[in-house]
Amino acid sequence: MEYADFIGEVQHRAQLDSREAALSVSRATLTTLSERIDPGQAENLGAQLPEELGRFLEEVDDVERFDFDEFVDRVAERERVGEEDPAEAAFHAQTVMDIVEEAVTEGALRDVKDQLPDDEGYGNLFEIAESEESPT
Repeated sequence: MEYADFIGEVQHRAQLDSREAALSVSRATLTTLSERIDPGQAENLGAQLPEELGRFLEEVDDVERFDFDEFVDRVAERERVGEEDPAEAAFHAQTVMDIVEEAVTEGALRDVKDQLPDDEGYGNLFEIAESEESPT
């Protein structure tokens, strides 16, 4: 997936008013994810994304353990779009991860999911993509 397509999809699906806001949401989500997963895994995921986005996954060298609420708080603080509304920041992160899922191999995303706690918190991060896979 090309950078312009990725950002355009984030803007459209998250209903953001600009490409700059879509980039901010993407940067916030990917940078926060890079703090939570193994650096090597983050680099592997980033290598499958457009270079302009993959670099956000390569900026952190230390893994931190934090829950989904902290993940959302960090995204909200970074994006400055959903700062006042954690639910909005969570939706933005879900939107970005939905598009990441379309852009990378199934194995790369499974490796990321395997590093996150198997609870309803982080399961929410992949909620949009998983609900689209369910038969209606």
